[in-house]
Formats: sequence, structure tokens, C-alpha cells
Amino acid sequence: MQLAEAYANKSVDEIKAALAGATLRIYSCPQPENADKPIIRNGLLGECVLSGIEGDQANVAEAFVAKNVGTPLFSRATTPDGAVIGDFSTGPGDSDIKLAEVSCSKGAPIKITLFQVRPGVANGVMPVNPRDKMVDKFGITQLSHENTYAWNADFASRKTK
Repeated sequence: MQLAEAYANKSVDEIKAALAGATLRIYSCPQPENADKPIIRNGLLGECVLSGIEGDQANVAEAFVAKNVGTPLFSRATTPDGAVIGDFSTGPGDSDIKLAEVSCSKGAPIKITLFQVRPGVANGVMPVNPRDKMVDKFGITQLSHENTYAWNADFASRKTK
């Protein structure tokens, strides 16, 4: 999880107290670098008002449904006046927030099954793909099959009509 600067030095109990009455928005878009930065692409899946956090369970004021289709990537909690509390990793695996379903469908109910407040645990990092590993390992700028070959440079004129 990534806390906004105003909450960075707060205890777990103080963060949980701040989450009571907070709006939680679940997104299916890239997470900003930190919680103080705005969300550039809006992949909003759903939103709810939290009535509180007890242990690892979130109490939601009322049941809520997905507004769009997508896979949850992160959630942002804001105070009633709109100030950001923090961003929480959302999805399967070692996430701060787990939902009953892996993906959301428009109009389907969203159920939070786990809500962990873990200030010392950073959000997940995007894994490095095999292509990038090879480029780094061999110090090259592109792989051979990505090269432009001379015989293919004039493809348009050789194309059969």
C-alpha cells in the first residue's frame, strides 16, 4: 500500500480510523507512482463508502455493483472531502484488498473479502518480460527478428496486385 504524505507517519489504528467514512474507488488502470499523484487514466470499476475496518474485514455502508468491466489493479481511498488517504493493491495474490471475484462485470455485485492495512508493505511491481531480460543481458537495443532487412525495405512496390 502507498499512503498519501499526510498519512505516511500514522499508525495502523489511525489509518483505520481515517478509513471510516472514506470513499473507496476500485480501478482497472495503471496505478500512479504514489498516492499524492492524480490518476491519469480513469478505469473506474466501482466505488463504495467504508463504514469502518475491523481486523482484516471492511464494513461497507451498502452493497455496490461494478460500473464497468475490467480486472481490479488498485484501489484509492479518499476522505469525505476528497483528500487522498492511500492507494491499496487490489486483486489476487499478496494484495491489500481481495475481492470475491477476480474480475468485474458491469452491474455485477462487488464484494470485498479482505482488507489489510499494511503500511510497511509496498505494492507489487510489474514483472520483467523475457524480451527485456535478453536485451539487458546481452546489451543490445533490439532482437534479431526485430531488425529491418534491406530485402523488405521496398515491400510495397513488390506486392502483387
